[in-house]
Amino acid sequence: MANQNQVKAKKHLGQHFLKDENIAKKIADSLTLKGYKDVLEIGPGMGVLTKYLLKKDITTHVIEIDTESVEYLKNHYINLADRIYERDFLKYDLNEIFKNKPFAIIGNFPYNISSQIVFKTLEMRDQIPEFSGMFQKEVAQRICSNEGSKVYGILSVLTQAFYDAEYLFTVPPTVFNPPPKVDSGVLLLRRKDNYHLPCDEKLFFRVVKTGFQQRRKTLRNSLKIFNLSDNLKANAIFGQRPEQLGVSEFIELTTLIENDNN
Repeated sequence: MANQNQVKAKKHLGQHFLKDENIAKKIADSLTLKGYKDVLEIGPGMGVLTKYLLKKDITTHVIEIDTESVEYLKNHYINLADRIYERDFLKYDLNEIFKNKPFAIIGNFPYNISSQIVFKTLEMRDQIPEFSGMFQKEVAQRICSNEGSKVYGILSVLTQAFYDAEYLFTVPPTVFNPPPKVDSGVLLLRRKDNYHLPCDEKLFFRVVKTGFQQRRKTLRNSLKIFNLSDNLKANAIFGQRPEQLGVSEFIELTTLIENDNN
């Protein structure tokens, strides 16, 4: 493969090209490949991760917004050419590729859109049984953290409502070109067997987001916009702060609000 400098990393795209082959292989190997035949890599750059995916018994697709990277991939991965999509992942309708079939997501994600990638995955959770990728370490830790942790928040609760989240390993800045200013972390999300909630899912999202917007307040105060009855506000759960509640408690909270409003 040609040297790493063939595509220039672009700051506005948050590009940091991974140059460590062992780490690329470890990320590729983190997928179990169960329950799907297709994998979508986001932001492949020059294909350091792609080449390990192509060795597996799956169909690899890549989506890349950077024209220069797309040209590089087309020249170096001839067999992949018709599965390289020059698109913005966040704006593209992925069913133009997958036609409602299941697929996994993988990538060394641009830090500036990594949380949005997770939110889009949650929207498409019916089709995405597995997700593996590299984030800024702090974001990866937040997604995998449990209640009671200082970094536990909206992303933790919403992701863990539908996926089992596992923090796999930390990656130092030195293995990237250019090196980022922070450590990175790789995580694996595996969709739960029962990934439909026993409550109104839209309301669940609203309750979690509203609760954490004022995380220092008790839920009695931060959830005022839901017009809670005095009877409901007396429930002990409303005396807690959002970071004290696990996923099951947020489901209970949503159900209480749902019943109160009916």
